[in-house]
Amino acid sequence: MSAALRACTATSSRNSAACSHSKSRTAAAPRRAMRVSATAAGTSEEVTIRRRPPHGIEAQACGPVDFKVALQDDRAEENQPRNILEEIVWHKAAEIDRWRDRQPLGLVLTKAKLAPAARDFIGAIKAASERTGKPGLIAEVKKASPSKGVIQPNFDPVKIAQAYEAGGAACLSVLTDSKFFQGSFENLTLIRQAGVQCPLLCKEFIVEAYQVFKARASGADAILLIAAVLPNSDMNYLIKAAASVGLQCLIEVHTVAELERMLALNSLEGCMLGINNRDLQTFKVDLANTQEIMESAAGREVTARGIVMAGESGIFTPADVAVVQSAGCGAILVGESLVKQGDPEAAVKALLEL
Repeated sequence: MSAALRACTATSSRNSAACSHSKSRTAAAPRRAMRVSATAAGTSEEVTIRRRPPHGIEAQACGPVDFKVALQDDRAEENQPRNILEEIVWHKAAEIDRWRDRQPLGLVLTKAKLAPAARDFIGAIKAASERTGKPGLIAEVKKASPSKGVIQPNFDPVKIAQAYEAGGAACLSVLTDSKFFQGSFENLTLIRQAGVQCPLLCKEFIVEAYQVFKARASGADAILLIAAVLPNSDMNYLIKAAASVGLQCLIEVHTVAELERMLALNSLEGCMLGINNRDLQTFKVDLANTQEIMESAAGREVTARGIVMAGESGIFTPADVAVVQSAGCGAILVGESLVKQGDPEAAVKALLEL
């Protein structure tokens, strides 16, 4: 018996079971290797976000030592994330396991159900748009991003949120991912406890209901769901999980194909849609993506059904706001161009020309 396995046997039964499970996972396909493909707008190229490494996790903690199964070169290469979104999603699987160990799902669900009534996220966007004649602004509380690094070194989530609200933001988006965006669920709670009245969106990379309930327990009024990550079966389930605790959903798409797939969901009640103008493969941002998607048959269906659509990424100036508004978006989600400013309140007013 190897030293790693002897150490594993000597630990608690829980760690021993984890080590055995790790070994089997590396030798076989992971238990939920989700593959979601969407044809990129205007091309035949497909974007696939895998939910877990195809050949399992190579290393796993086994008591005081790490147990690792080396993969052959070709399999090791396949086991590398293809883009940053895939890397984030893979990390979430392990992160949720750690959360669940510290706080069981039942406890998180109880906290979510005992939280004060959620605010009307979509209603606030519509009201702001009617009041100003501009798309309702979802202003993002974000310290950093994987592509830009730290955006706001003097990051104070409460002060930024208060400034956004004073400037005229309809809602706030709060990044909760810690590894890639230096955010936290605690920021959601701090902003809500500080008396900010704007509805709050939990900007998390959601793959399980645990995150949905954690968002509500932390003070969120809405959650982000990403079409590129979630097949329709999971999307339907997570929308129902959100509704069960009073949360609304912002469903993000990148392509016409993803939008078509989302419009086929069982129900979009309590949901709005968003177009992210960032290409998942090249990370190039192009506002023309919003125009192209909204001009498609699926985009026209969004308008006909009265579904609120948000334009996301690449919005820096009033001219950019006008572009997405003319395309049919009743909301905009803006982060970097606002949060990096020394005066976020003035930045909001300038962007919306208020």
